[in-house]
Amino acid sequence: MSYDKPAHGDLRKKVFTVIFGTSTPMGKLFDVVLLWCIVISVILVMLESVVDIKIEYGRSLYIAELFFTTLFTVEYALRLWSIQRPMRYAKSFFGIVDLLSILPTYLGLIFGGAHSLMVIRSLRLLRIFRILKLTRYITEAGVLGKALMASRQKIFVFLLGVVSITIVFGTIMYMVETPEAGFTSIPRSIYWAIVTLTTVGYGDIAPQTVLGQALASFIMILGYGIIAVPTGIVGAELAKNVDPGQECMSCHATGHLPDANYCRRCGAEMPKVTKNQ
Repeated sequence: MSYDKPAHGDLRKKVFTVIFGTSTPMGKLFDVVLLWCIVISVILVMLESVVDIKIEYGRSLYIAELFFTTLFTVEYALRLWSIQRPMRYAKSFFGIVDLLSILPTYLGLIFGGAHSLMVIRSLRLLRIFRILKLTRYITEAGVLGKALMASRQKIFVFLLGVVSITIVFGTIMYMVETPEAGFTSIPRSIYWAIVTLTTVGYGDIAPQTVLGQALASFIMILGYGIIAVPTGIVGAELAKNVDPGQECMSCHATGHLPDANYCRRCGAEMPKVTKNQ
């Protein structure tokens, strides 16, 4: 990244190496400690939402939260201080997440309830991809993202069809069933249709007539088929983006590199690939 360069000065370069680097022992240690601090602080926020725990350990949790907020504030300030272009980092994804992870504590001093927003710190755990050298999975995520983008129009048409189905069936159920069964309006009947079609089935509304139950059974069976449609759409796009590689003429195994000389399965000589292929 363009902001990921150390600022001038020996001390700033050392701080930059520790905070942003993962190739040095100190850099790895800093990242691991940081991740554990993030995990612990998120757990503390969750525990504070439990009434019994808050009553008994509220003060201790508050002090611990102040400690972690101070720690993250110092870390954020050091990141801005040690890089060459601090504003670019501040506007980046991780820069915004780092800032949002400390703001709720300060906002909580002014606005009640803002304290719970600190669970946004869990987004900082995404740094584990960089720490554990998992950035190669970003490429795979890119393939999935491209497949989703390529199939967005088909998915939109599919969702539009599902919405139309729920409106039609919800309206029919409103006409068939009685208000005593819970179908008091068309919107409420559409809500029932959505719950039934998605196979969630809360059970707060249920048809009572034979015709209504028959219609509900049809919607339930239809729901199983509808669930598989988006998977097939995205799967087809993923298949288009997967390169099977060279195919062995002897055992028909695929997945070979373009410059492979022998089959990885049977050892047969691979056909030569010309430049215009």
